[in-house]
Amino acid sequence: MNFYHLSHTDLDGYTCQYVTKQLFDEGYFVNANYGEEVLVRIDEILDLIEERGDKSYFLITDLNLTPQEAQYLDERIKGLSDVKLQLLDHHLSGLDTSMKFDWYHLDSTKSASLITYNFFKNEKTAHLEKLVNAVNAVDIWLSDDELFEFGKVLMRGVDEAKEINRITFLKENISYKHHILERSLDFLKNGSDHIAFDDELWKIKKSFFINEKRDTLDNLVTEHILKLLTRKKDKMTVFFEEYKGILTYGIQNSSIIGNAFLKAHPDYHFFMNVNSRGTFSLRADNKMDVSKMAEAIAGGGGHPNASGGKIKDFKEFFRYEELKSFIERLLKEKE
Repeated sequence: MNFYHLSHTDLDGYTCQYVTKQLFDEGYFVNANYGEEVLVRIDEILDLIEERGDKSYFLITDLNLTPQEAQYLDERIKGLSDVKLQLLDHHLSGLDTSMKFDWYHLDSTKSASLITYNFFKNEKTAHLEKLVNAVNAVDIWLSDDELFEFGKVLMRGVDEAKEINRITFLKENISYKHHILERSLDFLKNGSDHIAFDDELWKIKKSFFINEKRDTLDNLVTEHILKLLTRKKDKMTVFFEEYKGILTYGIQNSSIIGNAFLKAHPDYHFFMNVNSRGTFSLRADNKMDVSKMAEAIAGGGGHPNASGGKIKDFKEFFRYEELKSFIERLLKEKE
């Protein structure tokens, strides 16, 4: 059976997935924020289910659907065979919608991660009980709970773990968040040492990127992202005129990473990073004048090796493949 899990983009949402990953390690995990992205991700999963055609379990957690979203999902699911659908949520704003669909479970007294933990609890998840209770305490703000302070540290640790962009590097982003959750378990074995956890949080983040040498977090992240880009570069390659480049979406420190990538891959002429507002940056390594490229595609400019601009009428993308198709069309039109 194929397992698909869509969840929210906060601590509670990622913890829901950390719970189910104990049971469905090979599952397909993806996250969405509220708004347009919810249906984009629902379609992404349903398209995969339809393509694969096997028995499937589709779980949604920590997201309350609008009546329109729920109706759309229900109708699409009915058109597929052998699919179990389950939604586990705690947002009271979804009450009316939950009463219309038997697959929509709502409990406003608990966090979504605690609901998910109780729903799937067995010997493989039992070790997560204190972790889930800490998340529950901070998510529904039980300030008198003994695990509340631990949950606060955990919330900041996960919410601020943005070194790996979740659109460009979907699986790796979730793995990074789960790494922090996993390492937090060490500080819950004997009570809940939230201060020690806070003291070690920077080292815990670094440990995800660590290699054979000791270095700063920035340098470790750059090296890690460079390895990811090297592995995925064939699927991320774009062209402008006779020039070959690589496209990223919303990554941090794009100038540093861009320069490092171009040094490591001399067959590439430019590095392009676009953010969710349509602002883009271009980097080159003396192989082309990216200021002319920036001017051609968006009236931008800058220096021959470092330029940028803003794409007119840009809309936010939630899947890298859709962004890439849009940029490829734009670059082709401006040649």
